[in-house]
Amino acid sequence: MEKIGSIEIRITGTKGNLDLSPDNYDVRELITMLENAEDLLYPGDKKERPIISYRIEEGSVKHILKTSLQYVIGFNAVIGQVSQSQNIDFLDLKTAKAFESIQGIATKKDYTFSIKTSIDQTNEVKVDRTTRFLRTEAIWVDAEFYFYGKVTNAGGKDKANIHVSTEEMGVLRIQTEISFLEKYEDNLLYKTFGVRAVGKQNSETGEIDTSTLKFVEFVDYQPKYDEPYLNGLIEKASKKWATIKDKDLWLREIRGSYDA
Repeated sequence: MEKIGSIEIRITGTKGNLDLSPDNYDVRELITMLENAEDLLYPGDKKERPIISYRIEEGSVKHILKTSLQYVIGFNAVIGQVSQSQNIDFLDLKTAKAFESIQGIATKKDYTFSIKTSIDQTNEVKVDRTTRFLRTEAIWVDAEFYFYGKVTNAGGKDKANIHVSTEEMGVLRIQTEISFLEKYEDNLLYKTFGVRAVGKQNSETGEIDTSTLKFVEFVDYQPKYDEPYLNGLIEKASKKWATIKDKDLWLREIRGSYDA
């Protein structure tokens, strides 16, 4: 049976003249905190993540989230480093954004957050209106990208975008001008394109902030089978091979020690 641990996010503050409690804690605040907590624990692909169970307790408001002890141990190390350095630039993008979201709530509503784990002698990080857990803007620079994949969705009522399914980065949502989609005559859906886009990239790690991607143009991309071209290459290669008497010996010499 998998060992389970937990993280605790305690929030203290007031709602008007009342102390904060589960009875006056709004459901929208709860949803936001659950989304932040998931990104704190699992910033990567969430399809394969372990189950996270949840309960809310008194003590102003306590969010208790139970999940795999392995991930809780890793998160304990993260909050220890955050508390020590008072910096979030080293974190994965989604984890850093979750801390920024919590910092924004603390600043706007004058809440104090205490984040710790169930581990003995747990690390703890506190977030309030006096802290500044924000990413350093200088690290995130403008960059240009090329993505190749199948368009699985296109449109939007107010903010249009296209969804491009790529092998390396999964499905990317790329902001696109409504005027471009209106004028594009062909059907985009389920066709493979090369997409030129701009967005923010971490100048130190190379990580792409996929939430900032904006469409520039489609690029020529035709990964079709070109039989005449391939036959031409085979014919050229055949002429070269014909001049080599001992082909096995030639290959061994080319490979050097790689056969060892």
